[in-house]
Amino acid sequence: MRNRRSLAILFIIVFIDLLGFGMVIPVMALYAERLGAPDSQIGWLMTGYSLMQLVFTPIWGRLSDRYGRRPLLLLSIVMTAVGFLGYALAPDFRWLLASRLFAGVATANIAIAQAYIADVTPPEGRARGMGLIGAAFGLGFVLGPALGGLLSALSLAAPGYAAAALAAANGVAAFFILPEPKVRVASARRPHVTALLDELRHPGIRRLIVIYLLAVLAFSGMEATFALIAAHRCRLDQRHVSYVFAFIGVVVTVVQGGLIGPLTRRFGEQALLVAGLILQAVGLAAVPYAGNMAGLLGACLPLAFGSGLSTPALSSLLSRSARDEDQGGTLGIGQSAAALGRIGGPISATNAYDHVWYAAPYIGGAVIMLVSAAVGSTLRRPHEGALPEPAPRPAREA
Repeated sequence: MRNRRSLAILFIIVFIDLLGFGMVIPVMALYAERLGAPDSQIGWLMTGYSLMQLVFTPIWGRLSDRYGRRPLLLLSIVMTAVGFLGYALAPDFRWLLASRLFAGVATANIAIAQAYIADVTPPEGRARGMGLIGAAFGLGFVLGPALGGLLSALSLAAPGYAAAALAAANGVAAFFILPEPKVRVASARRPHVTALLDELRHPGIRRLIVIYLLAVLAFSGMEATFALIAAHRCRLDQRHVSYVFAFIGVVVTVVQGGLIGPLTRRFGEQALLVAGLILQAVGLAAVPYAGNMAGLLGACLPLAFGSGLSTPALSSLLSRSARDEDQGGTLGIGQSAAALGRIGGPISATNAYDHVWYAAPYIGGAVIMLVSAAVGSTLRRPHEGALPEPAPRPAREA
C-alpha cells in the first residue's frame, strides 16, 4: 500500500513537471522571435535543452544514488521553477537561451524518478511502474500545449509564469508528501566517469543503451518533420496537426497507464520491447503515404501503441540489468542516450526531408526501428535469467 501511494505521488509530480514543460513549447519560437532572435538561432532553444539533459541526466542519477532520491528530486523541482521564471522574465534572446539551458539541467531528473520506481517496486512489477512515468509524460504533453496556447492569448510570457507557479507548488507538495524510499541501497563512492564506464562494461546495458539511442533518434525525427509532411502531403493546418499529436498522446497514456502491467505479466518486457519497436516501424513507414487525416490517424495508431509498449519495457529492462546501488546512474545513462537521439534526430530528419526525399525520415526511421528490434531480440527474457551477466568487476573496498 505504501509503495502504491509513493507511485501515485510520483505520478503527480512528473505530470505537473511535464505539464509545465508542455505549456511553453507551442509559443517558444514566437517568443524568441519577439525577443529579436534570428530564425537560424531559434533551434538552439531545443538543441541546447537536450544537450544539457545529455550531460546532466546521469549526474543527477548518480547523485541520487549517493545522497537519496528525495533531496535531489526536490532540488531539481526548485531549479525547474527558477528556470521557468527566468524564461518568463527574459528581456532578450540570450537570457531566454540561458533560461532554457538551466531548465535542461533541472529537468534532467527523469532518471531520479525512474530510480525511485526501481526502489519501491519488485522486478516483476517494474514495467508497470515505469509505465506510470510514461503516462504522466503523455498527459503532460497532451494538456500542456493546450493550456499554454490559451495562456499565450494573455501574453507570450504568461505560459512561463504559469509553469513556474506550477513547479513551485509541485516542490512544496513534494516536500510534504514524498517519502524517501526505505529500500534504497547507498551507492559506493566511485568517481562518476569510473562508475559510468563500469556500467557500460555490462553487455546487456550496452545493448539497451543502443536501443535507447536508435529508437529516440527515429521517433524524434518523425516529431521534427511531422508538421511539414502533414501540411505538404495531407493538406492539414496546424490545428489538425495538434489533434494528431493529441491522439498519439492519448494512445500512449492509455497503454502505459493501464495496459502495460497486464501485458508485461503475460508476455514479459523483452517481447513487448521488440513488438513495440516493430509496431513503430510499421507506423513510420505508413505516415508518408497516409494522404489525409484519417490515414494519418491510422498510421499513428501502431506508432503510438508501439511507443507505449517499448518505452516502459526498455526502462524496466535497463533497471533490472543494473546493480541496486547504481539504479540512478544506470537509468541516467539511458536518458542521456535518449537526449543524444533527440539532438541528432531532428537535425538529420529535417535535412533528409529537405534535401533527399520527403519520405526519407520515415522510411529511414522504420529501418532504424527494425534494427533496434533486432538488437532487442538478442536480449534474454527476465525469467530466463534476466539479461546477460555483467563482466567481472574488481572488488570494492569496504
